[in-house]
Amino acid sequence: MRVFVSDPLNREAIALLAAAGVEVLEQEDASGEQLGVALRGSDALIVRGRTQVNEDVLSRAAGLRAVCRAGSGVDNIDLEAARTRGIAVFNTPGANAVSVAELTWAMILAHHRRLVPAAVSTAAGRWEKSAFTGRELEGRVLGVIGLGQIGRRVAGFGAAFGCRVLGYDPMAPAPPGAEASALDVLLRTSDIVTLHVPLDAGTRRLLDAARLASMKRGAVLVNCARGGVVDEEALYELIVSGHLGGAALDVFDDEPPHDRKLIELDRVLATPHIGAATEDAQRRAGVRAAEIVRDFLLQGEAAGRVV
Repeated sequence: MRVFVSDPLNREAIALLAAAGVEVLEQEDASGEQLGVALRGSDALIVRGRTQVNEDVLSRAAGLRAVCRAGSGVDNIDLEAARTRGIAVFNTPGANAVSVAELTWAMILAHHRRLVPAAVSTAAGRWEKSAFTGRELEGRVLGVIGLGQIGRRVAGFGAAFGCRVLGYDPMAPAPPGAEASALDVLLRTSDIVTLHVPLDAGTRRLLDAARLASMKRGAVLVNCARGGVVDEEALYELIVSGHLGGAALDVFDDEPPHDRKLIELDRVLATPHIGAATEDAQRRAGVRAAEIVRDFLLQGEAAGRVV
């Protein structure tokens, strides 16, 4: 049995596969047709977010039986092409939940207390206390869209900060400390709206121009989910007009963004998709992906199957 690893994977995960008698081939520079050809003879492929597992790759990967994403999102994998070819697709939901939830709150706090411009100003030798007046979070209304493992943690942190927490998810109940809400009510009521949904046909442009415009005046949007969930052009216009108070964004339609006008706004805090970029999350996701692939190859089934 052979497993092809096309993105960085921690050594504990590699050792787990080797201990199960699986040959591991690591090649991080392969993509497209080259990747498809390199995959021939491999039983499984483990990826993170960089590798694009599209129709072209899968059509050339003779013998491939499974693809596992060491992470939660599978929007870099052509699920329909995999389904058509009988290739199982897995992910590791929850492995990065703590890291993404913590980053979400780091961004909320940084935005409301203007930490980044204050730090830059101080490092440059200035002492501008009055220039960086912020806002408290206690008593604010936090709207959480998506109540999976990440969203539920974000909601719990919000309750701990003294926020009134509204939660929207048609598939999951509100966690303790949060109130279930319709999406339109959440948008027009919340001071902070944070997104925690996967990117699929049902969530693409979930926050389109009309829904963004329906948000409470002065509200802040936080997106640590996927860029395609938000209409970025509409978001830009609403911040520039003053209707929205700003945004904190870890994800974008194009990564890195080619059009920089949104991220260059003073009231936008932008980071380079680092939600899962902690040693802890990377280790958990890698080990869980290795366990899934091992179990599938040895037993014919494993948890976390998407297709």
